[in-house]
Amino acid sequence: MKLCAESLRDRAAWAALDVALPSFDYTAMAEKTKAAPVWIHFGAGNIFRGFIAALGQELLNKGECDRGIIAAETFDYDIIDRIYAPFDNLTLLVSLLPNGSTDKKIIASIAEGVKANLKEEASAARLREIFRDPGLQMVSFTITEKGYALTDMAGAFFPFVTADLENGPAYASHAMSVVTALLYERYQAGRYPLSLVSMDNCSHNGEKLQTSVLTVAREWAKRGHVPQDFVAYLEDEHCVAFPWSMIDKITPRPADEIARQLAEAGVADMNAIITSRNTYIAPFVNAEAPQYLVVEDKFPNGRPALEKAGVYMTDRETVNNVERMKVTTCLNPLHTALAVYGCLLGYTSIAAEMRDPQLAALVEHIGYDEGMPVVVDPGILSPRDFIAEVIRDRLPNPFIPDAPQRIACDTSQKVGIRFGETIKSYAASPALDAANLTYIPLAIAGWCRYLLALDDELQPMTLSSDPMLDTLCPLLAGVKIGEAYDVHAALQPILSNAVLFGSDLYAVGLGEKIEGMFRELTAGRGAVRATLCRYLA
Repeated sequence: MKLCAESLRDRAAWAALDVALPSFDYTAMAEKTKAAPVWIHFGAGNIFRGFIAALGQELLNKGECDRGIIAAETFDYDIIDRIYAPFDNLTLLVSLLPNGSTDKKIIASIAEGVKANLKEEASAARLREIFRDPGLQMVSFTITEKGYALTDMAGAFFPFVTADLENGPAYASHAMSVVTALLYERYQAGRYPLSLVSMDNCSHNGEKLQTSVLTVAREWAKRGHVPQDFVAYLEDEHCVAFPWSMIDKITPRPADEIARQLAEAGVADMNAIITSRNTYIAPFVNAEAPQYLVVEDKFPNGRPALEKAGVYMTDRETVNNVERMKVTTCLNPLHTALAVYGCLLGYTSIAAEMRDPQLAALVEHIGYDEGMPVVVDPGILSPRDFIAEVIRDRLPNPFIPDAPQRIACDTSQKVGIRFGETIKSYAASPALDAANLTYIPLAIAGWCRYLLALDDELQPMTLSSDPMLDTLCPLLAGVKIGEAYDVHAALQPILSNAVLFGSDLYAVGLGEKIEGMFRELTAGRGAVRATLCRYLA
């Protein structure tokens, strides 16, 4: 069987493979969507294909809408050429259940794949056409947290952002510049309303998106590229809204075992590819079954009936509380702790780490003991039930091929939220003292040890991609494992950096504690394991 629009007609053949098909007419949906789009999504990767697009499919299956989603890729255009186009924008979603079985279905809600490349004439023309359509209701994003970043650690614009600011909308290249340029098209077409919804896994994602878009627009206005009234349009939430959201679903890189199973079943061309930008991606998406999406209900031009697909539509305060619960306590801090220590100890599976008594105890202490005292119950989801599902069912699921090396990507962009927010809450509480924290500091010390790029056996270790590696790693050049060195001189520039952690860790009473843990972790070969045993016996 070939994954393509034509093969959707052979329902019996797909049913024989236990693959569920969409119940709507894919060709008709695609034609309607292209002619009158209501939803475009930036970031065409796995979380979109395996979660957001699946939500769109559920609405189509239920007859709650007759149009799907247009996918725009901002970073890796090979995804459109090699994963979307050859398979008619279809995705085979494989849900990995804890008992080892799978649930398979074809996601056919993506009507069109477009490169978010304003330098390519056809792509630019199509994107402008979409944004000038009065009926467009929603622009959503899964471009990762770094996709919104305009400045470096010192607060200076990145060179490519500076070029965008100087050159103006017609020559935009950075994702945020491209989106702002397209919003300018919409403004010029008639000041039509719109909602821009970040669905990225980061704190206050809507605020990050809004800040970046407004920064670009204001800088363009200063340089005379756009009128000040365009900035006013973006600032008016009755015209352009930036709802906040919380998203949760693990969609790891495609597993070779799933590709093999699909090939043996007779599904053609399911092997993963590595793109020119080193994205590892396949025509299928393998993912865990649990998923959560909570969205602030602020849509000045209307919206799809997302609640009919299981999305929690609510107010900003509730979104913020759910997001803080998940990102700062119940999942993300646990993931990051497992990531850095998993890499140091040679693990390649998050599930395998959860069978390690010290690592399992570490995440339980971070979540239950240190996170729960400052978590806010959002009301719609129970924090204790959520974290229990994470620790008991989700992280230990051996059929989720998620690796610490993937989770360790961009850790510098995450520690301020995943650990820093809890630290700030302790510092602000009259009843708590941040200096009494133990396991969050141990996770931070582990990340600093990870930055030495040597595992616990002192073998060279490849660090996962992170925009701050070139800044952070040289700061630790004087650290010699098993030898004397000035630990304060090495760590002070890192631990005192409020941009990284949200506060100066020395000022809240944790800097020296982390220094001591780091010294233990660098005592020699095997010191990482010995330190974990010391704190987590």
